[in-house]
Amino acid sequence: MMTSVDTDLLRVLADPLRLQIVTLLARETLCTTHLVEETGARQTNLSNHLKVLREAGVVETEPCGRFTYYRLRPDVIDSLAGQFADLAQTARATAEANLKRSCP
Repeated sequence: MMTSVDTDLLRVLADPLRLQIVTLLARETLCTTHLVEETGARQTNLSNHLKVLREAGVVETEPCGRFTYYRLRPDVIDSLAGQFADLAQTARATAEANLKRSCP
């Protein structure tokens, strides 16, 4: 039973703009131009955030002419969700067993 969560991935997704990008990409594959329109972020700022998401393995790219499309990798989100599910299961078991460390 896993009881820890990938903190690096949490840091990546904790940024509000990156979370907004991930939410948009969950609905459809988009290019940078679309993401600029949807988020209102500057293109350079958005590109930096997309680089972080790409390096973390959260999104993948698909070149299409002079544009690059971005797609969310659902397996990464599934993995994180599974880690949280394991954490919740551990917390439930701890509460049911009334496990607590005694004070000295």
